[in-house]
Amino acid sequence: MRSWSGRGRAAGAVLAAGLCLTGLSACGGDGKNVELGTVERRSVAEVVEAAGSVVARTQVTLRAPATATVDTLLVKSGEKVKKGDILLTLDSPAAEDALAAAQAAAAEVGDARIEIPAGGNLSDGESAQAAMKAFDDAEAVARLLPEGPARDAALAQTASLRASFTAAQAQAQAAIDRFTAGLGSLGEALSSISAAGRLQTQAAVAAARRTVEALTIKAPADGIVTLGSGNGGGGGADPSALLGALPPEAAGQASALLGAAGGGGGGSAAGGPVGVGSPVEAGGLLATIIDDSELTLRAEVDETDILTVTEGIGAEIELDAVPGAVYPASVTFIDLAPTTSARGGVSYAVTLALETGRFAGGEEAPRPRPGMSAVVGLKVAEAANTMSVPASALVRDGDRDTVWVVENGKAVRREVKLGAEGEEYVEVLSGVSVGSTVVVRGADEIREGDKV
Repeated sequence: MRSWSGRGRAAGAVLAAGLCLTGLSACGGDGKNVELGTVERRSVAEVVEAAGSVVARTQVTLRAPATATVDTLLVKSGEKVKKGDILLTLDSPAAEDALAAAQAAAAEVGDARIEIPAGGNLSDGESAQAAMKAFDDAEAVARLLPEGPARDAALAQTASLRASFTAAQAQAQAAIDRFTAGLGSLGEALSSISAAGRLQTQAAVAAARRTVEALTIKAPADGIVTLGSGNGGGGGADPSALLGALPPEAAGQASALLGAAGGGGGGSAAGGPVGVGSPVEAGGLLATIIDDSELTLRAEVDETDILTVTEGIGAEIELDAVPGAVYPASVTFIDLAPTTSARGGVSYAVTLALETGRFAGGEEAPRPRPGMSAVVGLKVAEAANTMSVPASALVRDGDRDTVWVVENGKAVRREVKLGAEGEEYVEVLSGVSVGSTVVVRGADEIREGDKV
C-alpha cells in the first residue's frame, strides 16, 4: 500500500519491468522491447500509508508527590477500579513538617521586621528568588496529579498566586523607587513589601498543603490498575524544596525537622511493584490505570499526504503482532496541531475507530492490546468500475501525465487526467477510452510514430 500522488513515478520511465499483468502481451516492433496492455474498467483505491499504534480509551499514570513510604495498599495489579477509589496512601513526615513550617511562617509574617533591600531592587533579593522557586515547586506538584479538573484547578491556583505575587512585587518596587526619589513615604514602601511577602508565604503553604493532600492516591478514571515500582520519576517536587520560600528562621527549623524525619533522601523501591512499606521517590511511578473497553488507533500522517485525508474515510490496519489479519477502521479526527520530528519532519496525528479484524479465511482476529504498532492504509480516494490503466503505463512529461496509445500500429502520446491513484492501477478520467491499447513496459524506448 502506497500513495503515488505524483511523487513515486519516475519521469519518462516505466516502473513495472518484468511485471506479469492480465491483458498484457509482449511485442517487438522495430526491435523495441515493450509490452502492451488494455484500458479496462476496474475498482481503484488510492492509499496513503502511515505508522500508527493502538490506543486505549483511557490511560493515566499516577506519580508520587513527595519522597515517602507506602502506608496502605488497597489494590493489586489487574484489579478493576472505579473513578474516585482510593488505591493507596503514602506516609511522608517531610511533607507534613514542611506544611507545618510553611503555616507557621505565614502566621508570623505580620510580625517580621520589614526592610528595604540593599540596592533597592526587590527582584535581586533572596526572598523574591525563593518565592519564584516556591511557585515552580507548587506547579511541579500540581503537574504530578492526573489530568482532570483537580489538576486544572491546582495549576490555575498556582498561576493566580504567581500573577498576584508578580503584581504585588511590581507595586512594592514602584513604592521603593518613589521613596528613594523622595516622592513617597517609608510607610508606603514597607507596606507594599509586606504585601508581597504575604503572597510569598501563601505560595509555600499552598504547595505544601497540596503535597500532603496528594499523599492519598485515588483513581482518576475507571479501568484496570497496574502497580508501578515507585521509582524512576525524576523531576518531582520534593517538600524540602519548599524551604527556599520560607524566612531564614522558619527554614532552619523546618530543615531540622526534615532531617530528623529523613526527608529528601530520594529512596527508591528495589524491583517489583510497590507494597506496604516500600520507599518511593518524588515523581516515582505508583500505578497506571488503563481502560481498554474502547480501542482506537492513532496514526502519524506526513504533511505531504495529510491534505488528502478527511474524516469518515476508511482504512485497513495491519498489526505487527497479528500477521495476515486486516482490521477495518475509519477516520474520526485529524489533529490541527503538527508534530515535528527530531529530523525536522512534520506530521499530523489522525485518530481512527478500530473494528474487529479478520484473517484472509474469514476467521476473527485477536483483539489488539493498547500500544501495539500498526501499519495504516488510509483509502484517501476510491473509484468503483472506473476506467483505468496500469500505473506502469504512466509517463511524466514536464507537468503532464501521459501514456503511449497504439493507433494503427504506431505509438501516439496522449495526455491523461488522473483520478484515484492506486499502487498497481490508476483511474483515468480523460485522454483514452476503454479498450484502447497502451504501452505498459518499455515506454522509455518509444518515440512518437514508432511502430509497436
